[in-house]
Amino acid sequence: MKITWIGHASFRMEIGDQVLLVDPWFTGNPLFEGHDKAAATAGATHILVSHGHGDHAGEAVALAKELGVPVVGIYDLMSHWEASEGISTIGFNKGGTVQLGNVAVTMVNATHSSSVGTEAGPQYAGAESGFMIAGEGRTIYFSGDTDVMADMAVFEALHAPEIGILCIGGHFTMDQRRAAYAAKTFFNFKTIIPCHYRTFPLLAQNADELAAALPGVDVVEPEVMQPIEI
Repeated sequence: MKITWIGHASFRMEIGDQVLLVDPWFTGNPLFEGHDKAAATAGATHILVSHGHGDHAGEAVALAKELGVPVVGIYDLMSHWEASEGISTIGFNKGGTVQLGNVAVTMVNATHSSSVGTEAGPQYAGAESGFMIAGEGRTIYFSGDTDVMADMAVFEALHAPEIGILCIGGHFTMDQRRAAYAAKTFFNFKTIIPCHYRTFPLLAQNADELAAALPGVDVVEPEVMQPIEI
């Protein structure tokens, strides 16, 4: 499989027979400036959205129309977009699993918030979530935006993900210390890819603390549009 960082918390995942765009954010993403959007979206089969905030979901509708692919995420937001925007969606909820070709995606809990901006202010966008993405005999845990949760023990027991894509930036999500605690306490990751960092000055600018706290884990700091092959 290939996992390619688009910057911030956005990824392109080539896994099994699927090309998944996970929380894709291009316009306004300072880390993606100067890179090729067409290359990042080429061959996409689905768009996964973890929650409604603009740096995760703000381009999902436009991309769905441009690429002609479904958006996959929390039922409330998917139903709204399908009715109001006329796009194809796959709406499900926490604990549910959808089959995308030969890749299984299970929605799991996250603890954050979820809204979309409107002229009247933030509006409810369904609950925040993470994903377990299983294919090629392995499972990726995409944390979405979250803090540490005791739920993570259940995630490990049921899914045993080898690869963790964890938010580490702090301020809006768990920081490196908390992400390291989650990894050591609840999971048995072989590989961790940090995200939701480096984008803005108030977020962590590297993953040094995370890597130092997890000496037995391969902590791979991604570079934008440079595929990580696992």
